[in-house]
Amino acid sequence: MDAMSEVECTFDFRKENAMISTTDSSAPHLSRPTPLRLQPAAFGLWRVVDRHGRILGHLQRAADDGAARWRARRLSPIRHGFLDLGDFWSADDAVECIRYS
Repeated sequence: MDAMSEVECTFDFRKENAMISTTDSSAPHLSRPTPLRLQPAAFGLWRVVDRHGRILGHLQRAADDGAARWRARRLSPIRHGFLDLGDFWSADDAVECIRYS
């Protein structure tokens, strides 16, 4: 297990099943000030949350030949899902895209 990951196991013995979820607990460094927060959602995926706790979208790590890329996904309540906004070279740009979309 690497230092940037944490593994969480939940067992429900009554149903005899196990759920293992791996999350990347280290949020990407944002170099520009923003009122938004990043909360871990899954491995390589963070919720983008406003100051009132509303989820605006997801920031997803996407690999491109070893270089880090960031995918911006906006929550669309009307569609009951997420709308892909694009891939970005910086987490700052992806978060700003979610913020202003």
